[in-house]
Amino acid sequence: MEYTTLNNGIKMPMIGFGVYQISERGATERAVSDALDLGYRMIDTASAYQNEEEVGVAIKNSCVNREEVFVTTKLWVQDYGFDNALKAFDISLKKLGLDYLDLYLLHKPYGDYYGAWRALEKLYKEGLIRAIGVTSFWNERLADLFNMNEIKPAVNQIETNVWNQKYSEAAFMIEHDIQHEAWAPFAEGQNHVFDNSLLRELAEKYGKTTGQIMLRWLIQRNIVVIPKSVHKERIAQNLDVFDFVLDENDMSKIRTLDTGKSPIYDEMDPKMALYIGQVKIHK
Repeated sequence: MEYTTLNNGIKMPMIGFGVYQISERGATERAVSDALDLGYRMIDTASAYQNEEEVGVAIKNSCVNREEVFVTTKLWVQDYGFDNALKAFDISLKKLGLDYLDLYLLHKPYGDYYGAWRALEKLYKEGLIRAIGVTSFWNERLADLFNMNEIKPAVNQIETNVWNQKYSEAAFMIEHDIQHEAWAPFAEGQNHVFDNSLLRELAEKYGKTTGQIMLRWLIQRNIVVIPKSVHKERIAQNLDVFDFVLDENDMSKIRTLDTGKSPIYDEMDPKMALYIGQVKIHK
């Protein structure tokens, strides 16, 4: 496993296991158990995923010590605001069955994220969270947040994949010492990404899968990745990305795939902001 060091000195694995869209009952627990057995040491979930309890059970039943597992969950927009965020954190911690979190993220840049962030700052100072950060904050929102608050986010988890490569966002995060983490590193399979001719050509060259090529490309950009699968063989493949290096020419070739927009949804679309603000994950 390779690690990156966050702006507060905490070490974070460069690859973790994501559990978004694992909806079948029991599937999350099985997949997380497999991931831990195979050597993953970071698990990424969220209150909105509705599977924190299964993640917690898998961690509890694992032979891996809690201190070795970097656990991330996220606060949903519905629970923004100072008091609401503190309550939601307690609920997530209980569902996970943990005494502390390694990373707690604001899930989207809407609503009272200032109040929510100040709650995270409080929890961080109390030692209940080892690092705090955000998800899907574009440069302007990210700058506003850390410019007007006490603690700078340690991580910004944004959609980053071969179709939507986010070089300007990456440069801004490097400049301000905020770790770039990729959600949807496989673009959720959009535009037949696993069958792309360039990626298939590179997979053959390096003796890897197209998925491994995509993950290695992100890691070489110093971007943390959280691929998801429910198939043990694929889970193992996604971790097997530290025994090869893409040369600079091939890194440049992959850059030509950038469309500059998301194949999943446009986070800058006001209709999307309205939709996200109305999504309720509990009564």
